[in-house]
Amino acid sequence: MNIIDLHVHSLVSDGSYSPHDLAVHAREVGLSAFALTDHDNIAGNEEAAAAAREQGLDFLNGMELTADFMDRKLHIVCLGFDADHPSFRQLYAEIRRVKEGKIPEIIDYVRAKGIDISLEKVRPFAYGKVLDRYAIMRYLVSLHLYDRAQPLWDHYLDPAVRELGLDQNMPVEEALPVIHEAGGVTSLAHFHKKIGLKGLSRAEQEAAIARLHAMGLDGMERWYPNYTQEDSDFAAHMIEKYHLLTTGGTDFHGSNRPQIEMGHGIAGNMAIPYEVYTKIILSCKKFRDGKQENGGSIAN
Repeated sequence: MNIIDLHVHSLVSDGSYSPHDLAVHAREVGLSAFALTDHDNIAGNEEAAAAAREQGLDFLNGMELTADFMDRKLHIVCLGFDADHPSFRQLYAEIRRVKEGKIPEIIDYVRAKGIDISLEKVRPFAYGKVLDRYAIMRYLVSLHLYDRAQPLWDHYLDPAVRELGLDQNMPVEEALPVIHEAGGVTSLAHFHKKIGLKGLSRAEQEAAIARLHAMGLDGMERWYPNYTQEDSDFAAHMIEKYHLLTTGGTDFHGSNRPQIEMGHGIAGNMAIPYEVYTKIILSCKKFRDGKQENGGSIAN
């Protein structure tokens, strides 16, 4: 069975593999295709695409967009867009302006918590010499304060972002149409998490998904490593009921989330079929050909 992974992170954001090494690893674990979906960043896509070609793999450029919706944050996996499209470039410039803002102030906040950190110490951890929040995270990872990355966000980075008034993201209703204009598709990531729809009843989650779909959301993740059976069944039901595009991925972060393997999830609990990749390619083609359905949605 040919399997894929459409939710993967590199060291461009909070993963531990370089974009090139992700492609090598994807081949080693038996994948046929993958997408690089770094947080609010596309800087690794060209390197990953070139390496995928070398490894004989299919590749989708992507980005995991952080968006505001109903007084909560969502992660939207964006796939197959044209990164050079003018509308996308404008959206991306605004995203990066926020993500690269007030870095010295964030460092000062973390230092005040008793961490040995400075701008000079963080600079070597900047990917492509771009200083952003993930450069700070990579430096903090190097201090081995925890055995995974999430507590670094919980205890240091997220509180700093809130304190400095940086906890604002692109409104989802503004972002989704831009990805369509650039020929890409959008998918709701890990709906069951706090950065998602956690805390809502199933009826409330369905209402939120229906509203997102009306705004132009194309799909949602049918597969995710720590979905319960009920989560998985609910996602499948939403996909069928609202004719959503089926996506999924492991949210692989390498050693920063060591229990999860690329393409295979936790202890081999995932295997996303290649046909999911094929349908996404066809859906992107519909947008690029200007044949999207009413409301910008694409039937599965």
